[in-house]
Amino acid sequence: MNKKITIAIDGYSSTGKSTIAKQLANQLGYVYVDSGAMYRAMTFFAMKNEFISKDHFDVTSLIENLDKAQLKFIYNPSIGFAEMYLNDENIEKAIRTLEVSNFVSQVAAISEVRKKLVTIQKEMGKNKGVVMDGRDIGTVVFTDAELKIFMTSSAETRAKRRFDELIEKGQEVSYDDVYTNVVDRDRVDTTRKDSPLVKADDAIEIDNSNLTKEEQFAIILKLVEEKLRDV
Repeated sequence: MNKKITIAIDGYSSTGKSTIAKQLANQLGYVYVDSGAMYRAMTFFAMKNEFISKDHFDVTSLIENLDKAQLKFIYNPSIGFAEMYLNDENIEKAIRTLEVSNFVSQVAAISEVRKKLVTIQKEMGKNKGVVMDGRDIGTVVFTDAELKIFMTSSAETRAKRRFDELIEKGQEVSYDDVYTNVVDRDRVDTTRKDSPLVKADDAIEIDNSNLTKEEQFAIILKLVEEKLRDV
C-alpha cells in the first residue's frame, strides 16, 4: 500500500501511547517518533547540568543553554526501535527513571523547550508515514494529521502499570510514589499555559482501562485501515 498518513497519538502519562505507537509503526512500516523521549532527554540535560532539582529550577540557565542539547534518535536493530541520544550519548535507559519522570512535566512546560522540540518533530513528519505520540501531537505538532487518537485511563490503572514496569526494570520504587507522580504530571500537563494536554476536537478517545494490549491494537488498527481507504 503506497498511501501514507500521519498518525498522532496523545494522552495522559502511562496510558501505553508509546507501546501502541511502536506496534502501529512496525505493522505499517512507518517511522515511529517518541516525542516524550525528547522531553525526557531535555529533562535529563537539565538535571545533568544542575538546572533543576527538588529544591530549585533555574529556567533562565536552561533556556540559555538549549543550543547545547543536541538530540537524535538512532535505530537499534537488536531491539527494533530507535533509542534517544543526547550529544551522541545513548541515554535511553537513563531517561526512563522515576526521577526524570518527576521533573519532565516542569521542563516540558517551558515555551522555549517546546518550540525547539516541536520544530524538530514537524521536520520528522513532513513526508507523512509517521506515528508520533505525546501530549500535543494532534493539537500543535500535526494539526492536520489524518488520524488522531487520544488515550486515557484511570490514574490507579496507569500507576499500577507504571509501577509494574519500573519494578520489572529493577528499579526500587513504591506504588504510592508512582501514583503521586502520575497525578502530579496530569495536573501540570493539563494546566500549563503553553500547549496544555487536551483532546483535539477531531481526535478519537480510547479509554484502555479495561482493554488488553491486543484488543487495543485491533481497535486502533481498524481505525487506521479506515483512514487509509479514505485517502
